[in-house]
Amino acid sequence: QVQLVESAGGLVQPGGSLRLSCAASGSILNIYTMGWYRQAPGKQRELVASISSGSTNYADSVKGRFTISTDNAKNTVYLQMNSLKPEDTAVYYCNADVVVLETQTMRRADYWGQGTQVTVSS
Repeated sequence: QVQLVESAGGLVQPGGSLRLSCAASGSILNIYTMGWYRQAPGKQRELVASISSGSTNYADSVKGRFTISTDNAKNTVYLQMNSLKPEDTAVYYCNADVVVLETQTMRRADYWGQGTQVTVSS
């Protein structure tokens, strides 16, 4: 089994910054992709940013403001969010596409963090 533990979000003023982290633990043999998604009230969950073998992908709405990075030694992914806007308010979820070892069998699976609230408001 794999656990994804996210850092706390918080309340930030418009224009402010916040960094989220997500640490993956468990019987992980390989990590293909880690990413951040968000879901605002009444909206579908959407991809914010992802990283795979050093290559990054960002939603158009966050390009130039958010930066995703990893610490591979710690199986941790970070999301640095700058110039935050009220429309960035959402629950942010960490996601990991990994290969795990379970009962001597390798399998590829997708895991989610518990979600953390980010509110941008004055």
